[in-house]
Amino acid sequence: MTENLRQVQATIQSSCERAGRSSSEVQIVAVTKYVSLETTRAALEAGIRHIGESRTQDAVPKWEALSEEMAMWHFIGHLQTNKVRDMIGRFAYVHSLDRLSLAKELNKRGEQHDIATRCMVQVNISGEETKHGLTPQEVPDFLAAIHDMPHIKANGFMTMAPYVENPEEVRWVFQKLRELRERMQEQYPNLPLEHLSMGMSNDYHIAVEEGATFIRLGSTLVGDERN
Repeated sequence: MTENLRQVQATIQSSCERAGRSSSEVQIVAVTKYVSLETTRAALEAGIRHIGESRTQDAVPKWEALSEEMAMWHFIGHLQTNKVRDMIGRFAYVHSLDRLSLAKELNKRGEQHDIATRCMVQVNISGEETKHGLTPQEVPDFLAAIHDMPHIKANGFMTMAPYVENPEEVRWVFQKLRELRERMQEQYPNLPLEHLSMGMSNDYHIAVEEGATFIRLGSTLVGDERN
């Protein structure tokens, strides 16, 4: 785990140097959905502080076991509206805000617990039918609709690029999300749209060059323990 983290950090450093960025701007989210509680604990012991899970039924037991650790928990998968009650107060970030009904539920549950959840609006830049997310054209109206929901903090955007052998082929996906963020920040200056959640094990070095602030790493960092 420690060696994997060291290699990832070196790659981030190289990508940041090429892009003229500071590596301190990039946070690693360890995607632990396919590994055990023990491996998740090992990730925290190695110095990782951001943990990403995508199913509440798997994530909540890990959170309960590790809640005393100094970790920041991210919900990165498709979030069903009826599962919001399970993650409110446990997950600091939701990376997959993709519809108004989910926003309303997050805001309602947040009001009940006096919590504001930081959210990334998920955008389907590539247009793949198999991926969730708003189209880029839908984003301005969506931000307008959630702008006055006090228990949601729109912190930026998330996207998933298609899996390809040559990650250079999906650089445009990350570029388009960054450009969208820039336009929306001008249109909604009161929203703290500081984050871009993009880049996974296969393509994170490209995403960092294009402005990623959160990269979501599973197999290259913590492995995959599925049989």
